[in-house]
Amino acid sequence: MSSPRQTLSYLREVFKQRGIHPKNKLGQNFLVDLNLLDLLLRSAELGSADLVLEVGGGTGSLTARLAEQAGAVLSVEIDTSFAELAAENTRQRPNVVLIQADILKRKNELNPGVLRSLTELQEKSGSKQLKLAANLPYAVATPVISNFLLSDLTFERMVVTVQWEIAARLIASPGTKDYGALAVLVQSLADVEVVRRLGPSVFWPRPQVDSAIIRIFPRPHKREAVVARVGDVRLFRNFLRDLYAHRRKNLRGALAGWPSGRRSKENVDRKLAELGLDGAIRAETLDPQQHLRLCEKFGN
Repeated sequence: MSSPRQTLSYLREVFKQRGIHPKNKLGQNFLVDLNLLDLLLRSAELGSADLVLEVGGGTGSLTARLAEQAGAVLSVEIDTSFAELAAENTRQRPNVVLIQADILKRKNELNPGVLRSLTELQEKSGSKQLKLAANLPYAVATPVISNFLLSDLTFERMVVTVQWEIAARLIASPGTKDYGALAVLVQSLADVEVVRRLGPSVFWPRPQVDSAIIRIFPRPHKREAVVARVGDVRLFRNFLRDLYAHRRKNLRGALAGWPSGRRSKENVDRKLAELGLDGAIRAETLDPQQHLRLCEKFGN
């Protein structure tokens, strides 16, 4: 069974025949460099025991290639036209399940129907390992990564393309301009690495920015440490959101002027002193462990 080769000429021809067009608002930029598709697949290290979730199935080209190596594939595509095309390109792949749906119910909540389908397919296929492998649509990259890390699903890894801006924020170190709530949350739950930075020319339509293939390894021991300190990974996410609501404030100002209710500066200063932290510094100078200690002290 041959898979469609997602080249620029293939995309232009099939889109012309069907009268369909990529939608910028959905972040539909197709990876047309076949060597980079190979790199994404190699980085996923797929095997017959793997169930792969693909978000943004597009034409079904990557879907078919995932199905060649994995035990089962669940592909989710929001766009009806592309979902129909993907169905045609994978109809000879019995280990592929396609869903035409939005992966998100809302910004901070995954689509429960997709989650049910994923659980059902894992039980049906007997897959022992769950992986996410996708050319993620720009529009949903951050909430998809964050929500899956916060979910109860046990991904072995996530190998995805994202905007370079997002990749930089995911790997950022304390004290740098890209470091913030996203870096703290993801690095508190997983290990992150950039596989390759990608220029605009490897996509069609060409985006205005660079992208990257990244690999994320959720670490159970990190999650357990978060839960042990603050009780709930979602509580930690909410704490970080509020802490960075006014990024330019120092710690004292951010914690005293809390979005859900102001705190006395005396109380804030006392708790910061107990943590050995200076209220005049900013949150982005703290490492993930120090953020956890802050949440433990101020999160309730």
